[in-house]
Amino acid sequence: MIKEIYSLTERFPKDELFGLKSQMERASVSIPSQIAEGYLRKHTKEYTYFLSVALGSAAELETQILICKSIKKFKLLDFLKAESFNEEVMKMLYVIIEKVEGRR
Repeated sequence: MIKEIYSLTERFPKDELFGLKSQMERASVSIPSQIAEGYLRKHTKEYTYFLSVALGSAAELETQILICKSIKKFKLLDFLKAESFNEEVMKMLYVIIEKVEGRR
């Protein structure tokens, strides 16, 4: 998903360098980073917390994609693949959180 987001944001207008481009890239990188950090924690409660933070980053990315799709200067870009990846990641995170919480 990160590669898709970076590929997509490379085509953003130059005036978005420090706006949506940067935010979308950071949100996409945050997702696996939070999962990794939480996984290495010693407690289930901490792991669940970091999974929830990752889910929050995915929700941010989802919102940013929706914003881009509503702005005229992004109309020529295809967000479908990025949306699909993010939707799948969010579904996986929901399932993982439920399973981890079920072990408590």
